Amino acid sequence: MKFLDEAKIYLKGGDGGDGCLSFRREKFVEFGGPDGGAGGSGGSIYIEAVNDVNTLVDYRYKQHFKAKKGANGAGQNKTGKSADDIILKVPVGTQILDDDKHTEIADLTEAGQKVLLVQGGRGGLGNAYFKTSTNQAPRKIQKGEVGEERWIWLKLKLIADVGLVGLPNAGKSTFISAVTNAKAKIDAYPFSTTVPQLGMIKFNDKEIVIADIPGLIEDAHLGKGLGDKFLAHVERCSVILHIIDVSRENPVEDYYAIRKELELYDSKLCKKFEVAALNKIDITSREKVEEVKNKLKDITKTPILTMSAATKQGCREVVNYLATFC
Repeated sequence: MKFLDEAKIYLKGGDGGDGCLSFRREKFVEFGGPDGGAGGSGGSIYIEAVNDVNTLVDYRYKQHFKAKKGANGAGQNKTGKSADDIILKVPVGTQILDDDKHTEIADLTEAGQKVLLVQGGRGGLGNAYFKTSTNQAPRKIQKGEVGEERWIWLKLKLIADVGLVGLPNAGKSTFISAVTNAKAKIDAYPFSTTVPQLGMIKFNDKEIVIADIPGLIEDAHLGKGLGDKFLAHVERCSVILHIIDVSRENPVEDYYAIRKELELYDSKLCKKFEVAALNKIDITSREKVEEVKNKLKDITKTPILTMSAATKQGCREVVNYLATFC
């Protein structure tokens, strides 16, 4: 299944049905009078968060949604049938933004949450509703109201307890595959992860959800590499696990580069609780691992753990530590 975490769609509520102009015509009714019924209401459009949808890809191929018009009223005081509402299904974690892409309309963080987006128009009144003591045969009716319309943005932010960040090939996909049920794509070239991945760990009596996002590089906020567009999926996380390839030439600079990109994307991300994991200790000398660990301790209060995602050495200890904050 393709992954899509942002979509712009157009919504149009159904117009209300028109009121009816009608008079009773029974043979033995001397003074028939008006009997025109009201029109039915137009359909409204709602949006609902559900568990069995995990991407917005359906809204790439269909971007216009229009509810039907209500039926017109009829004689014998018959009210027109109201049109059916439309309910759009989106993944849990979807934000609904106005056309300006900044004003939040709703944030659907739980399954079953349902929000009215556009209201269908009310049906117009038939001439029976305008009968008075001084006007026994009104010829006045109302047209149905026009349904509301608007453009909105859908933005999916995965709901996870732990968000993985790091440079490409730092070992994020290997880690999530080693400790969860996720089957992430693992290769020796950069950006083998091109879309966010979710994995779940059952730890004691609770479930911990981990989100792996594509690797960041320096100047990702300027669009380099895959850019920072997937960082929205880290915003909801309780903990950030910063995976650092300790076998690289300068892991401390790598740490700084990622922290800078988080700050440039949203300063709130830098305030989230962070755990640093020095990865690939199986192919790095013990002396270098200790040197990097000590340098990081001098510049940050972030807890620093060591592991090898490839051999699973230290992975359980990392998970145990993360579990205390989820």
